Amino acid sequence: MAEQDIGPIDYLALEFPEAKITGEGFAALLDLVDRGIIRILDLRFVIGGPDGTFSGAALADLDHDGVLDLAVFEGVSSGLLGDEDLADAAALVPEGTAVGVMIYENTWAGPFVTAMRNHGARVLADGRIPVETVIAALDSLEAADA
Repeated sequence: MAEQDIGPIDYLALEFPEAKITGEGFAALLDLVDRGIIRILDLRFVIGGPDGTFSGAALADLDHDGVLDLAVFEGVSSGLLGDEDLADAAALVPEGTAVGVMIYENTWAGPFVTAMRNHGARVLADGRIPVETVIAALDSLEAADA
């Protein structure tokens, strides 16, 4: 992949109440990586402690079923996700709650954006529409059609 073929970089923070992290859903994450849709740049789990402190959680057997759920991502670190970011994420949840923070590249978009740039186009802006906004808009349209 050429250096210019880098897709948009996003982050995702997930709350796991009572630090109950299961392996469910991780198969979908691995599928996205295997198909080349995304590339994981950073993936870390922390558990919030008292007074804004936090401790790391290993990416091993998260659901304690004897299978290493995310061992493939063990040690993945681009340097984009720092301890300050993890502290900020841990501060959003109650003590004893786990937070998973992932930074990922949308690899599908890199070649497209590069091709457009090679033909004179420029990326003017990019962004994200919150899922809640999309759901509310769809619900509104559905109610209007009823």
